[in-house]
Amino acid sequence: MIETKNINFYYDRFHALKNISMQMDIHSVTAFIGPSGCGKSTFLRLFNRMNDLIANTRMTGECLIDGHNIYHKSVQVDELRKKVGMVFQKPNPFPKSIFENVAYGLRVNDVRNKSFIAQRVEESLQAAALWDEVRDKLKKSAFELSGGQQQRLCIARALAVAPSILLMDEPASALDPISTSKIEELIYSLKKDYTIVIVTHNMQQAARVSDKTGFFMLGELIEFNDTKKMFLNPEKEQTQNYITGRFG
Repeated sequence: MIETKNINFYYDRFHALKNISMQMDIHSVTAFIGPSGCGKSTFLRLFNRMNDLIANTRMTGECLIDGHNIYHKSVQVDELRKKVGMVFQKPNPFPKSIFENVAYGLRVNDVRNKSFIAQRVEESLQAAALWDEVRDKLKKSAFELSGGQQQRLCIARALAVAPSILLMDEPASALDPISTSKIEELIYSLKKDYTIVIVTHNMQQAARVSDKTGFFMLGELIEFNDTKKMFLNPEKEQTQNYITGRFG
């Protein structure tokens, strides 16, 4: 379970997130929607402390995973990021073979057992719905894959180290409609084993894949609700206006 309590986040003097509290259930898909610059990607990056890499930022409030504050000084960030995988907007395979892309996280974590690595690579590619397409070309460069295949490869790479949470920052925005559909099907199938949080500009995508949706505007969480209710009968007028295209 992921929970935030009164989160405020600042880029230097800019107040990017304002007093955000939210609870996300395990084995579910939570989507964040809202216009560009509203804070949804900043909020997503809190959960694996990617914002730590940005200078002159600070946060107040609590960010909890399974009841533990991941910003406590005792938390080892490398261990946290094994538990919380991330997939970015554009596919970013490494200049390595398909096999070595998926095996990378295991090798970095000092796994040496070749048979275990091979097993995890196959399991991860199967989980990412890519195994049947690449099983006969694992030694070929990842750059030979299509954009959609590369994104699924990046998902497999994230899954290989056995996280419990998967963060996705607009994972289909750079893809064609067919590849986007495959990514959406994959997200739906993965939630039985993972807790997934996705940022998307595509409201139809949020409606298709998520169980709950959070609508952000100017750093504030305007509404957080079951996705079906959010899109059919939102509680806030701002949500209604954004979903119907009156602004944003």
